[in-house]
Amino acid sequence: MIRHIVLLRFRPEVTAAEKASLYAELESLRELVPGFLDMSHGANASPEGLHQGYTEGFTMDFADAAARDAYLVHPAHKAAGGRLVAALDGGRDGLIVFDIVV
Repeated sequence: MIRHIVLLRFRPEVTAAEKASLYAELESLRELVPGFLDMSHGANASPEGLHQGYTEGFTMDFADAAARDAYLVHPAHKAAGGRLVAALDGGRDGLIVFDIVV
């Protein structure tokens, strides 16, 4: 299984409703991409203070690398990703993506 981890730094003016809409759009891709198993999202809850400004994030679990790769090139992912990047502080500089094998 592949866990796709994305850390986010939203622009200050992005509302909770806008964030919820973005997360919902991303989660809806489970219906379109075979092997997209699960998604979780939320605010940073670590007491360590090491978030470096990345205050929210999400994880997506994929059955395997092929499912993750299909997600990455899917047109609906490209559209949702574009909306997400537009809401981030610094655009693409407002996110970190990290995948691990679980």
